[in-house]
Amino acid sequence: MTSPKEVFKLIENEGIEFVGFRFTDFDGQTHQLTIPARDLSEEAFTKGTNFDGSSIPGWRPINRSDMMFRADASSYFIDPFTAHSTVVIFCDIVDPDSGEPYIKDPRSIALRAEQYLTDSGIGDTAYFGPELEFFIFDNVLYKNNHHESMYHIDASNGTWNTGNKLEEGNTGHVPGIKGSYFATAPLDRLHDVRSEICKVLDRCGIESQLHHAEVATGGQCEVGAKFNTAKVKADEVQMFKYIVHNVCDMYGKTATFMPKPIAGDNGSGMHVHQSIWKKKTNVFAGDAYDGLSEDALYYIGGIIKHAKALNAFTNPSTNSYKRLIPGFEAPVILAYGRHNRSASIRIPAVNSSAAKRIETRFPDCMANPYLAFSAMLMAGLDGIKNKIHPGDAQVEDLYEESDHGLPEVCGTLEEALNALDNDRDFLKEGSVFDDKTIDSYIELKRQEVMRLNHAPHPVEFEMYYGR
Repeated sequence: MTSPKEVFKLIENEGIEFVGFRFTDFDGQTHQLTIPARDLSEEAFTKGTNFDGSSIPGWRPINRSDMMFRADASSYFIDPFTAHSTVVIFCDIVDPDSGEPYIKDPRSIALRAEQYLTDSGIGDTAYFGPELEFFIFDNVLYKNNHHESMYHIDASNGTWNTGNKLEEGNTGHVPGIKGSYFATAPLDRLHDVRSEICKVLDRCGIESQLHHAEVATGGQCEVGAKFNTAKVKADEVQMFKYIVHNVCDMYGKTATFMPKPIAGDNGSGMHVHQSIWKKKTNVFAGDAYDGLSEDALYYIGGIIKHAKALNAFTNPSTNSYKRLIPGFEAPVILAYGRHNRSASIRIPAVNSSAAKRIETRFPDCMANPYLAFSAMLMAGLDGIKNKIHPGDAQVEDLYEESDHGLPEVCGTLEEALNALDNDRDFLKEGSVFDDKTIDSYIELKRQEVMRLNHAPHPVEFEMYYGR
């Protein structure tokens, strides 16, 4: 759909009762306002709808709170979970004073990044194919007060349950630590849940491609979907997470995209496949290393050079860095190599030049997809423009080499925010990001760092209480 007229036709033909306007904030959280379908007007697509921008963290002060969201008729889906038929339309945020896209709106940033690619002459389309990993649990409890802090996770297929009597009975089919990869039933108890997720994705217009049990115990999963352009794929990531959460809720389970909910086992990432095309030709295909082009190598060079700043967007939670530690297939080493999953950038094996691409392995699903895809694209384009070569490819198992001498990703969110503060100019090219946006984002994320740093942790009681 490309016009409001077609949206009105959909509403009439499908008997749609409600319209949900949905947009995304800095943190990647989605927000929605719903109206009766009878009240939808052309102005929702041309001028926009007023809302309180001061209630969205990092956006507007209360004395300048009025903002507008403008519906995008080309991006919608019929909500499969509502009792009353509802079409959800993605929206761009508009500055009410100028009528222009709001500079801090993540979706508008992705649109500007795509325009910057076109203006650069390097390509006209950037494709992103993220692999989203997540956990599905049976029960989750957590509490944080002045005098107590706790969390408790349970899953019938968690390795900790091998010796427990469960209400539904314990069959003994429980995977161990790092024992779930490509598991089959009865070891894998979530096959039907993932199949249902795939069916709902397809119904909502997202082409699912695969699903399987992932490595970690306790219900780690992956569901794969087809790649798309930066802004559209970011829309789809938001839809994907919404669908996963709600399908799991229907099954009486709970899903989390938190990178490291379980200590001592693999965490969840969001490996992002990327390529640039120009006039329907893959810019990343060539006769350099492993069938890549020189531009593809320079793109990798840009990602590696700016990786620590990128971490602020691609790994934007304090929990992200509990995943990025040695010993759990964590892609911490800033290197690239053919088929090499121990490097942070892998060159996948493919059967054609059209499929040639790179895979950036350090991001995770806490990332706001609009900001993460835009930032990686800007870093890669900076690499191409300035011919930043990534050095020699790495073919060895880097996890086994303690003295590899290669740079690594950040170790904490605080380090990543400092890196972004000091390395931001590549993001401001073409006015894709600006200083106010970056400063607001850093300030918002520093509050998360401060909250964690100021709270006693149960591990600290184990280490220090009796001294």
